[in-house]
Amino acid sequence: MITHKEVGRWEDVRFEKLHTEIFQNSAIASVAVAEEIASIIRDKNSKGQPAVLGLATGSTPIRIYAELIRMHKEDGLSFANVVTFNLDEYYGISRDNAQSYWSFMHEHLFDHVDILPENINIPDGNVPLDKLEQYCADYDMKIKSYGGLDFQLLGIGRTGHIGFNEPGSHINSGTRMITLDHLTRSDASKDFHGLENVPKRAITMGVGTILKARRIVLLAWGNKKAEIIKRTVEGEMSSEVPATYLQTHNNCTVLLDEPAAEELTRIKTPWVVGPCIWDDAMQRKGIVWLSSKVGKPILKLTDRDYNDNFMSSLLAQEGSAYKLNIKMFNILQHTITGWPGGKPNADDSARPERAVPAKKRVLIFSPHPDDAVIGMGGTIRRLVEQGHEVHVAIQTSGNNSVSDGEARRFVEFAEEFYEYQSGEQAPQKVFNNVKDMLKDKAEGDKDALAVRKAKSLIRRGETMASMRFMGVDDANVHFLDLPFYETGTVKKLPVGKKDMARMVEMIQQVKPHQIFAAGDLTDPHGTQKTSLDLVYTAIANLKSDKFMKDCWVWLYRGAWSEWSIEDIEMAVPLSPDELLLKKRAIFFHESQKNDTAYLGEDKRDFWQRAEDRNKGTAETYHKLGFSDYEAMEAFNRYRF
Repeated sequence: MITHKEVGRWEDVRFEKLHTEIFQNSAIASVAVAEEIASIIRDKNSKGQPAVLGLATGSTPIRIYAELIRMHKEDGLSFANVVTFNLDEYYGISRDNAQSYWSFMHEHLFDHVDILPENINIPDGNVPLDKLEQYCADYDMKIKSYGGLDFQLLGIGRTGHIGFNEPGSHINSGTRMITLDHLTRSDASKDFHGLENVPKRAITMGVGTILKARRIVLLAWGNKKAEIIKRTVEGEMSSEVPATYLQTHNNCTVLLDEPAAEELTRIKTPWVVGPCIWDDAMQRKGIVWLSSKVGKPILKLTDRDYNDNFMSSLLAQEGSAYKLNIKMFNILQHTITGWPGGKPNADDSARPERAVPAKKRVLIFSPHPDDAVIGMGGTIRRLVEQGHEVHVAIQTSGNNSVSDGEARRFVEFAEEFYEYQSGEQAPQKVFNNVKDMLKDKAEGDKDALAVRKAKSLIRRGETMASMRFMGVDDANVHFLDLPFYETGTVKKLPVGKKDMARMVEMIQQVKPHQIFAAGDLTDPHGTQKTSLDLVYTAIANLKSDKFMKDCWVWLYRGAWSEWSIEDIEMAVPLSPDELLLKKRAIFFHESQKNDTAYLGEDKRDFWQRAEDRNKGTAETYHKLGFSDYEAMEAFNRYRF
């Protein structure tokens, strides 16, 4: 169980103004939070007192609620004496709306435990405006009538909001109506099938109300939250980042997974905080950072550069800047290769890939139909041209990201083509049925099976065209259509045995020497993380097989983020012509242009993101002192 610790007393956390704990992953952290909540409930039950909990919504606390449900069913944890107050609710949507927080809380917690309905308090998003002020005041008074909150669970938005207290909120604010920031609405757009459908207002518990809780735990998962966490934990208290108000609380803990913590000073630049172990990985990280900070290529760094920037211990360990610079330059130089499948008949001791076998079987996993070409389109073409047997396995159908308008256009084309070819009127029961489904469908409704099939076929056709353009044989393009994705809605199913069976079968079929998988975990829909977890699990299940002894796994990024230089273990340069060919391959995925609901906050088309990130990687290498390439695709090796 987590307990609060005073901040600023230990060297490694001297930049932090909030007690912060970092866990390997969100699953472990979630169990720890659930255990603390359960301890409060049991303690209050033993005293015959209600446990008064402030609860949050969103994806962050879902695993906590799942663990509490498990405790209730398996360990006898009773919620009969629990009173809950939720932080917020969208204004203008009814309780039975699938996107309401009322629906969320019942789906993820309340419907599965023995809490009394009268003990559930969630702001009502349909209170008339003329009664709203009194309603909000009554909400705060009701919390007070129970003696205040024993425990408050918080997430954090990228604006720094807690609850829906957006930038500009006052430290003493109470429950009230608030207008949502554009970034907040953009982050929610995936759940509402587009930004235009996200409510502009919400009712939120105020900062002042939150701070009155006796215990506060703030959660953040994933590297999308890393920057705002740094500002919250290490920055000055300001209304620009309302979460910084938590610095005034005497019993607040911030819980992070490793990606969410990556911008904290003790993680990003530990040598600034205090002594650190200068192993090879830390040396690489530190020298790349130093080169960027002082604006010099690696080979021009001086003793003074190291000494003036908290790296004197590294200098003392290695003896001189000259030795350090040469060593690191050679390490990074050896990551650059024009032979992603290994160079035949060459010394591979300083190359990222093996020379043998000269011709490899390559299996590329793509979570969505366009991810592989976005992340490593240039490398795919290079592998094909260099004679390797390239297979591309599309893990999900991607149908959920095809707009209804695009689907209707496709169905109408099929209808007219049928009539042209047959000389007969198209069967109305076939085509009109699907068109009616699309016409009558309300925003956010589940896609019918026939609609999902139409959307899947659109993405299959785009994929086949793109891969042919890359030179991949038609027979080597595989569509796995993993069942976890096939819901017809944004929400996906838990991964099941069929998902894993298809993944294992795919790997066994190819028996690859190389596996490439998407390691981009910042996508807003979470499909890439699920898909990568499936790759990892399938590899773990197969690693004792003989063919896996000669299989290397490489991770690519591109659609949502790029590898940091210190994490890159293979960088494949692209010429201007190769970059153009990659863009043309992405263009085949026409349904994913700017009308899709899943572009996120970044409004550039995916080809623009890929181009800018690939050029950015090449530019960073150039600033470090390496050749000036047009673009680079970057990879990190996964060792199993």
